[in-house]
Amino acid sequence: MTDQALRNELRGELLAPGSAAYDAARVVWNGMIDRRPALIARCRNAADVVASVKHARARGLAVAVRGGGHNVAGYAVCDGGLMIDMSPMNAVRITSGLDRAYVEGGATWGDVDAATTPFGCATPGGLISTTGVAGLTLSGGIGWLRGTHGLSCDNLVAADVVTAGGDLIHASETENADLLWALKGGGGNFGIVVNFEFRLHPIAEELMFCAPAYPEERANDILPQWRNYMASAPDEVSGLAEFSTIPRDPAYSEDTWGKRVLALATVYDGPAEVGERVTRPLRRFGEPLLDFSGRMPYRALQSIYDGLFPTGRDRCYWKSTYLSGLDDSVVSEITKRVAKRPSEMTFASIWKFGGAVQRVAADATAFGDRSMPFMLSLDAIWSDPADDDTNIEWVRDVWEDIQPHSTGRLYLNFPGFGEGETLVHDAFGAETYARLQKVKRDYDPDNLFHMNQNILPQ
Repeated sequence: MTDQALRNELRGELLAPGSAAYDAARVVWNGMIDRRPALIARCRNAADVVASVKHARARGLAVAVRGGGHNVAGYAVCDGGLMIDMSPMNAVRITSGLDRAYVEGGATWGDVDAATTPFGCATPGGLISTTGVAGLTLSGGIGWLRGTHGLSCDNLVAADVVTAGGDLIHASETENADLLWALKGGGGNFGIVVNFEFRLHPIAEELMFCAPAYPEERANDILPQWRNYMASAPDEVSGLAEFSTIPRDPAYSEDTWGKRVLALATVYDGPAEVGERVTRPLRRFGEPLLDFSGRMPYRALQSIYDGLFPTGRDRCYWKSTYLSGLDDSVVSEITKRVAKRPSEMTFASIWKFGGAVQRVAADATAFGDRSMPFMLSLDAIWSDPADDDTNIEWVRDVWEDIQPHSTGRLYLNFPGFGEGETLVHDAFGAETYARLQKVKRDYDPDNLFHMNQNILPQ
């Protein structure tokens, strides 16, 4: 098929370098990523995706798949190949019983929340509304509702997938069940998901967002208190302890500009008045420098971080590791290293796991073992290309230094740039990785879909 033949077949657009919309279409969230595909297929339906996959195979083109384009490693865009852009495919449909949502592969979590929350329901997403549903879900999906309803992938009931051979197939518990298992944490290795079916859950009209921000110099005192509170908190409480710096912004009082803080960002999934009472101890660990706490609808909560992470503006390198514990010595190690971050735009967060996340069996999803109590994410953000090496080196050094306190695994939505020969294998563990290799062999034996946290076919 010639490029013109593909252009004629698509309901969407086929963009080439030099066309009016090409440069805007190739921009992804991480400002460090500057790649130039030979073609960009902006797909409007599953048939467009099928035609694009077949064209790539016939032409021998590398394939990158864009959902939300939010992955920090920039997997959504490639040099010289075909970028399959599903962002026009963002429709969301919910059932009349309010128990299922059908979500197209290019939708963001903002699209989902806009469709579901007016009906008093939701499915677990991430923390930023502009994040793509596909990328987040396929590698797990850690968000505010994890304590009560688990990860995004735990709520995936079925999916429609375009395979490497250009076939459209359905994956569910009764049809291609091995593929559904792999999609629940195994990344974009096995095909292009053009439609997701999610389980929906009731959501309160308003939730309590508890977020006191204490001076960072008190972190060695605050973190053990937070750890102890979270150990006995009910499943409705999900949160993280986040190191950051107050920006020079009129939204904050001028006397706080440039101050480093430790914010205890926490959500109670239930009536806000109950949540305010349950989370009150977090606001009493001394005098906060600022307190961002308040009651708000879930949809509003999902977008409060959006302004801090605009598409294409900043340069980013994020890496994660699961912690085996958080005793006082680990707290001291983390605070000492985070204090040396070279950029004031950087975030570093300790995420607490429990509740519904840990009640899922290790072999039930490709996400694997759930026994880790915490995760450390190192989210370096800066603006000057001259600072690339300094910030990347800082993340890598801290990550290596913390490994004695790690389970040896990491969250593949925060993978650095995916570097390291054993990174993906280590993220899953040997047993899960071997099982994923078999699924990869069955659905993508030639590894057409390799612009991802790649699993090699067995």
